[in-house]
Amino acid sequence: MDLTVVAYAIYLLVSVGLTVWVARTLSRNGRIFLGDVLHGNEKLADAVNHLLVVGFYLVNLGFVALYLNQDGAVADPRGVFEAVSAKLGVVLLVLGALHLGNVFVLNKMRRRGVMEREQVPPVAPQDWVAPSARA
Repeated sequence: MDLTVVAYAIYLLVSVGLTVWVARTLSRNGRIFLGDVLHGNEKLADAVNHLLVVGFYLVNLGFVALYLNQDGAVADPRGVFEAVSAKLGVVLLVLGALHLGNVFVLNKMRRRGVMEREQVPPVAPQDWVAPSARA
């Protein structure tokens, strides 16, 4: 068997496995964060969480598939490790960038929600007082 095919197989198995693991971890732990961002609306938080996971899978697995191409033939076992590690390194960097982008956007949404909650008075106004004529 050609060592390039072995490198492809290892790359696909590890990168798909990492993608699934990261997506599940982010989904499980991000649900609480989304609940806070969306003011406790659990159904909406679950829906947004699911949409984010689907988008994460599509973007990352699409990138993994596009990045599968090997420039040259792999000649020896050392070349297999070098090719796979270079490709996995890029995949991990893309995973990290996607994660940081999601957290940044969600944190902005959360901060805006906190600011909106702080602007609402705790008690509704009960009366109106005319301004005094002292000036």
